[in-house]
This record gives sequence, structure tokens and C-alpha cells, in this order.
Amino acid sequence: MKWEKEKLGEICEILDNKRKPISKNKRIAGEFPYYGATGIVDYVNDFIFDERLVLVGEDGAKWCSGDNTAFIVEGKVWVNNHAHVLKPKNNLIDSYLVYYLNHRDLSDYITGLTVPKLNQEKLRSIPIPLPSLEEQRTIVAKLDQAFAAIDQAKANIEKNIANAKELFQSKLNQIFSKNTLSTETENNEGWQIKTLGELGKVSMCKRILKNQTLPKGDIPFYKIGTFGKEPDAYISKEIFEEYSTKYSYPKKGQILLSASGTIGRTVIFDGKPSFFQDSNIVWIDNNEDKVLNDFLYHFYKVCDWNPSKGATISRLYNDDLRRIKISFPNIEEQKRLIPQIEKLQEQTNLLVTKYQQKLANLEELKKSILEKAFKGELSTKEIEKV
Repeated sequence: MKWEKEKLGEICEILDNKRKPISKNKRIAGEFPYYGATGIVDYVNDFIFDERLVLVGEDGAKWCSGDNTAFIVEGKVWVNNHAHVLKPKNNLIDSYLVYYLNHRDLSDYITGLTVPKLNQEKLRSIPIPLPSLEEQRTIVAKLDQAFAAIDQAKANIEKNIANAKELFQSKLNQIFSKNTLSTETENNEGWQIKTLGELGKVSMCKRILKNQTLPKGDIPFYKIGTFGKEPDAYISKEIFEEYSTKYSYPKKGQILLSASGTIGRTVIFDGKPSFFQDSNIVWIDNNEDKVLNDFLYHFYKVCDWNPSKGATISRLYNDDLRRIKISFPNIEEQKRLIPQIEKLQEQTNLLVTKYQQKLANLEELKKSILEKAFKGELSTKEIEKV
């Protein structure tokens, strides 16, 4: 079915001339919502609109991502200058417009190199397929029904993912919760109880100054923001060779640990030449005579870090790390347990991957339904299959 297309500026009244920001010092906990590009920003004691309208994010929104920012507001509200204000005319249903804008690739209408922006001129030029009001209502009803079913399916899958992860975590807790609150050095199962400080020295790489880093180079330098990810800084081979031989440097297989930001993120050091930010990335210099590195790695997944709280960020200080207690069996028992843990982790990962693929399939289904809906090809049978 082919419908005529109308430019958005011809089927909507644009009320942007009424919008204006309110300075931060005048925004207090008021009665009326204060909207921006992505939703409610604050509450204020005044309003400029008192009707049902469509807001469309102008900048800072997720344009071109398939998850754009258009939404309906109703009642007394104030809208700042980061959202366009649209009042559909009598031949356009607002819910139909929101569905269309939120799920269409609008990259051809976006300007701005660093911050995507949908300016008013471009907004007005967006073509909208315009069936009759009755057909618009039918499309909205079908999409509401289909999306409600998809959202429920997604919620069920996300719950299954959470349950799978919780089950794995519970199994780990059962293994590692061997009475570490005890003041004894051994529990009744023969597992030793020691602090991490007793297993080895808390270590870190030599400090790298900002002027020693390069945007490109020979040796990747991992900071807390790139730890476990792709590096965005490098150091020279000369600095690496000097610092890795004269000062603390991890051995292959040792467990690197984030000590700020997201406490407890871990990376198994692969032995490849690389360098790590001092104080933010640390490790226990464990020689594996008591605890294997792989056993320590799995222990970190259930460890209660209890970091010191700073003014702006939580931090795991060396003393915090040294005091943490770990219970562990003899080396032979560790070697028996580690494959069991890894098999359980693999099974959990496979299950989570399977669920994540189902989520991806649902997103593709949404795109297919929307594409058919705005072509007039969406049937009731297809909705019932969701």
C-alpha cells in the first residue's frame, strides 16, 4: 500500500518560539515538569504549555541509533530549548508520529560533527507517510499490541539472564564462603584462612607521567578507563624496558585488579609487553606456593571489597586489599575445583549468549514490524505470532 507523504512542517504546528530555558538557580523543586531533549530535567514553579504535545529532542539525543527521542507530554509543563515542541494538526495522530520518528533512521537530517543536532529546518523537511486517521489508529493499536508483547518477552529473557548470572554467583559463593570471618587460621574443612597481604606484596607499575605517554607507539599503556579494553595511550620501548626491569612488573598469569572506579575488575596478565597505571591497577605478587592465580581470579569475582569512600570516587587502598581474607584448600584441591568453576562459567556464558541472541532477534522483529507498519503491510496474524 502506498501512502502520500507530507513534510512534518506541513502537518504539525511547531511551537519552538514559546520554548525557553530557565537558569539553574531558578529551577527549584516545583510543581511542574521541566522537559529537555530526553525527558524530565527538573521541576519548576511555572509552565508555558498546558495541552497534549509531542516533544522531539534537538541535541544530545540518540539520533540515528534506532532509538531516537520523541515522546508525548500532557498537562502543565515547561520545555527548554533542547527539545522541539510539535502540535500535530487534525490529520495526524501524535502516537503515530512518535512511533515513526523514534524508529526511523534520520541520519540524513542530522547536523553537527561532535553533537548530533536536529535543527528546526531539517525537522520540518522530514517526510511522513500519511494514511487516513482510521488507518493511523489501526497502525498504532497494532504496534501497541506487538510492542507490549515484545517488551514482555524481553523482560522475561532479561530475568533469565539475571537468574543465570545469580546462579553462577551463588555457586561461587558456596565454594569461597568458608568462614573467612573466623579469627582462626584454618576452618573445620581444613581450608587455610589468610589475608591477601599474607599471600604476597600488593604491587603496581612505576608511575608514568603524562608527558611520557604517546597517542601511538610501541607499548600499550592501560589506564583505569581502558583497563581490559583497547588502549588509547602508549609508552616508548626504552621506558618500558627500564621500568619493567628496575621496578615492580607483573608475571604472566598474575591477576591485575582495578583499585578505583569499578572496584574489582580483573584481567589475567598475558605476558605481552604492556604497562599499567600505578595505584589504579594493582596485583598481589603471589608466587602460587599457597594459592594458584586461577583460584585467586575466581575468588575476586565474589570478594567483598569494601573500598574506602573518597570525596568523589571509591578507592581500594593497599591496606584495604591487604586486610581481605581468603579461605583456600591445598593446591591439589584447588586444581580439582578450578576446572569445575570454569566449566560452570562456560555453561553460564553459553546460556547468557543464547538469551542475548534472543534479545537481538526481538529487536530485529521490532524493526521488521515497524517497516511493515509504515508500508501498510502489517497483518493481524503477524502480531499474533509475537
